Amino acid sequence: MKAKLYLSAFTAAICVGFTAPVLAQETREFSVSTVLSDAFPWGQAAVKWAELVEERSEGRMKLTVYPNAQLVSGDQTREFSAMRSGLIDMAVASTINWSPQVPELNLFSLPFLMPDEAAIDSITQGEAGEQIFAAIEQRGIIPLGWGENGFRELSNSRKAISEPSDLNGLKIRVVGSPLFLDTFNTLGANPTQMSWADAKPALTTGAVDGQENPLSVFDVARIDQVGQQYLTLWRYMADPLVFGVNQRVWNSLSEEDQTILREAAVEAGAWEIAKSRAELSATLATIKERGVEVTELTPEQHAAFVAATAEVYEKWVPRIGEELVNTAKAAIDAR
Repeated sequence: MKAKLYLSAFTAAICVGFTAPVLAQETREFSVSTVLSDAFPWGQAAVKWAELVEERSEGRMKLTVYPNAQLVSGDQTREFSAMRSGLIDMAVASTINWSPQVPELNLFSLPFLMPDEAAIDSITQGEAGEQIFAAIEQRGIIPLGWGENGFRELSNSRKAISEPSDLNGLKIRVVGSPLFLDTFNTLGANPTQMSWADAKPALTTGAVDGQENPLSVFDVARIDQVGQQYLTLWRYMADPLVFGVNQRVWNSLSEEDQTILREAAVEAGAWEIAKSRAELSATLATIKERGVEVTELTPEQHAAFVAATAEVYEKWVPRIGEELVNTAKAAIDAR
């Protein structure tokens, strides 16, 4: 009987020894960079992606979100380079911030190219979007899906703006893109590039008069509290977001996990876009309730701004790629 017991115990030990490695599950952790926290739709998109990936991979992949561009010391323009070098594994990123390294992304920053959300979708979900994703991939980042930071509106602390001449001499904080400098210089403003971390102190002290950002950012960041009492809805450009992965990280994943990452990115992006758009009316109402004077341009006023920025296209279309710009315009016209 003892011999049988010892044999059973020995057999069980062997079984455990062979089955334990099969049952063990290694968890790989990845960093995800965003510029804004989950107080904003942008950050919420990253959190949603992380949740979907961890759930569907059954814990094999864990995405840790680092907001406020903290992985690049607050300088969001360094995010793409940091991803290429492997310092950052993944990101939900602004097309604006990546545009210095991927010129094709400047398409979305061309002033007054996209009049509405349907125009944005016609680009991102069509041939132009495929061309842009190919351009990103050629530079070492695998793009998986689109999100949206929304149309960027103009605010300032001095006066209501309803025509191009109203911008003459105004000091406007802009993001780190040369195209933004050209657009605001063309309109007669005095644009100043600075990170978002530096922008609010500059607005508070009056070092700059105004800024441009989506309504969600204006609302959550309480930009009205730093003197921005005049808001113009001019929809001069929109800022899609890109879910991306470092190419070496991507190549290290199994086909199954690549599929999970991509499908989760597409789903998280669609969720965030729908949520952001659905909240716009309530967000604008809240901003008005705080006493901000909102100017909504008439079609004639809007056309004046379009005409005033036409020369920006002469300089930037060749840099972006004439074929890509024409493909995007054709998609917008056909929407």
